[in-house]
Amino acid sequence: MQLHQLQPSHGTKDKKRIARGGKRGTTSGRGQKGQSSRAGAKIRPAERDLIQRIPKKRGFKNKPLGAKPIIFRLSDLERIFENKQLINKQFLQEKGFIRALGQRIKILDGGELKKVFEIEGLEVSKQAAEKIKAAGGKVK
Repeated sequence: MQLHQLQPSHGTKDKKRIARGGKRGTTSGRGQKGQSSRAGAKIRPAERDLIQRIPKKRGFKNKPLGAKPIIFRLSDLERIFENKQLINKQFLQEKGFIRALGQRIKILDGGELKKVFEIEGLEVSKQAAEKIKAAGGKVK
């Protein structure tokens, strides 16, 4: 037995090739002109057009503009870092919390703060800034 003599045991069924003459004639059941009579005719659903056209339906026009910031809560700072610590992007990169200095970082309110921190060059919410200052820290 040679490789060209091998055949599958279950047999094969050829796909119907439309619009190539034969018993049904030249159009082969597709009718005459129009989109559905052509090769590769795929009718696009009307819903997709609506989704792309109307912003309310969230098409491709409403992608978020920038990357979301990495968020730290006050409870995280309290738990992770030591008292009287200077927290900036370089420090967070050394500790392995962020990969690149270009990433946005924001400190949000969440939990009580008893330790003193000095925060430099990071985004801080109003409530978080008030709590850091009340604990004796600084926000630059």
